[in-house]
Amino acid sequence: MEEILKQDKSKSHKEFEKLLSKDLENRKFKEGEITTGTVEEIGKKFVFIDLGLKSSGAIPIEEFKLTKEMDKIEIGSKVDVLLEKIENRDGEIVVSREKAKRAKSWKKMEKAFENKEEVKGIIISKCKGGFVVNVDSCLCFLPGSQIDLRPLKNFDHLMKVPQTFECVKMDKKRGNIVLSRRAIMEKIRDKGRNELISKLKEGDVVQGIVKNLTDWGVFVNLNGLDALLHITDISWSRINKPSELLSIGQSIKVKITKIETEKKKISVSMKHLTEDPYSKIINKYEIGKKYPAIVTKVQDYGCFAKLEEGLEGLIHQSELSWTKINIHPGKILSTSQKIEVVLLEKDIEKRRLSLSYKDTTVNPWKKFTQDHKVGDKFEGTVKNITDYGIFVTIRNSELNGMIHYKDLSWSEKDSELEKYKKNQIVKFKILEINQENEKIRLGVKQLTEDPFDFFINKKLGDIVTSIVDSSSKNGIYVQVGNKNLPIFIKQNNLAKEIKNARPSRFTRGDKIDAMIIELNKSRKIATLSIKALEEKQTEEAVKKYGSKDSGGVLGEILGPLIKKKSKK
Repeated sequence: MEEILKQDKSKSHKEFEKLLSKDLENRKFKEGEITTGTVEEIGKKFVFIDLGLKSSGAIPIEEFKLTKEMDKIEIGSKVDVLLEKIENRDGEIVVSREKAKRAKSWKKMEKAFENKEEVKGIIISKCKGGFVVNVDSCLCFLPGSQIDLRPLKNFDHLMKVPQTFECVKMDKKRGNIVLSRRAIMEKIRDKGRNELISKLKEGDVVQGIVKNLTDWGVFVNLNGLDALLHITDISWSRINKPSELLSIGQSIKVKITKIETEKKKISVSMKHLTEDPYSKIINKYEIGKKYPAIVTKVQDYGCFAKLEEGLEGLIHQSELSWTKINIHPGKILSTSQKIEVVLLEKDIEKRRLSLSYKDTTVNPWKKFTQDHKVGDKFEGTVKNITDYGIFVTIRNSELNGMIHYKDLSWSEKDSELEKYKKNQIVKFKILEINQENEKIRLGVKQLTEDPFDFFINKKLGDIVTSIVDSSSKNGIYVQVGNKNLPIFIKQNNLAKEIKNARPSRFTRGDKIDAMIIELNKSRKIATLSIKALEEKQTEEAVKKYGSKDSGGVLGEILGPLIKKKSKK
């Protein structure tokens, strides 16, 4: 019996589930979906909606006020609502007008996102990183970078004003929607660009306004369309910066050289409005000939000069002057100065011209070589004094020659430099002319005879008479011959005996005899020795008078021969 009752109970339960499932399938109303109802009553706090169910749904009147629909609804009006619950704990229907609008807006935004359609909305407030936009009661995020084509400092004119946006991102799980106003503006801009570009073709000559200047080019406004004028397309001549020739707001004519439709880029040129001077005009200029020119730029390494528009060449620093070598080009030429130049070289492939300014004048080195020879005597003015010599500007010439300190005096002492001052007039003889290296060597001492000629006919062992000039702790200075050749006798050559080898025992004006113990005529070296003479004379006296010096006889004989005092 119990088993029979269990089977009947199980069978009845299954039949109930089937009936319930069939009933739910036939129902038109499902929780979480939007359905349409009729306004049957408008109260002070609620608006009652008839959905055709056992009871009416009550919606707080604030929801209609929030969506600004109070003036539009009346009894009998059809209203879309979201059915949240068919029956709550109290057996009432739970519906929402606000959530219905949000759900409807979300579906609309999903469709707009999928089809990339534009949506209308209002920017209602600022937030971190951007703005909040209301699109049919659906709150969306507008990043700050997507509000305009360029960064804006002031956004007040866009707040609470209907705007058009594009939905660029949606996250259904988080309920996030990202909009872009910039995308709409880019479409408008691109559409305008496409229309303008379609009216242009390569080779057209158009008028434009200089919009912006950079170091590498210029942006030109062609009736609302930006075009690039590269620095190399401004002029056939070389320029350092576009600002040298153009300024913002200037109206210019340009030729369209390239149109990139896909990238919406246009390249223009100013120089292509005229013929390339390196194609035909360059042929009328011949190498080695003289032409008028205008200095356009002055640099540290030289000057640029223009033969005519588009033909500009470099006058290197070495081609500016025959004599002024280590000088800034700006001290020779100045910008806008009219000059004459000689064309040295033209490289059409590299579009380069080499010019010379100095070749327009006579080469002073060549002229000096033709008019003068080694051995000529001249005068000049001291221009500069250095540690190793003096530089002299040769009279009636712009050339400079150098007198080494060893060529100032036969003594060849660097102290001779102290005798000379700037702008002093000096006489000299030309010792060497080197046109290739552009050098002239001069000498002052060569104007007089070489005092060392005194030793031309002398040999080792000869005895010479000299006059004491001065003394030091290491020896004495003596003057030899008529030209007063200075020679230094070291202390160890002053006397045979150490006690007599004191330099202080010799006074200025003393006449002394000494023997030549070293002589190099090619190097002009002569060494004298009193000691060697004493030893020779002692040896000769011993041979003549014997080895003993009784009573100082030998001393009396040799004394007068070695040292003779006399005043000058």
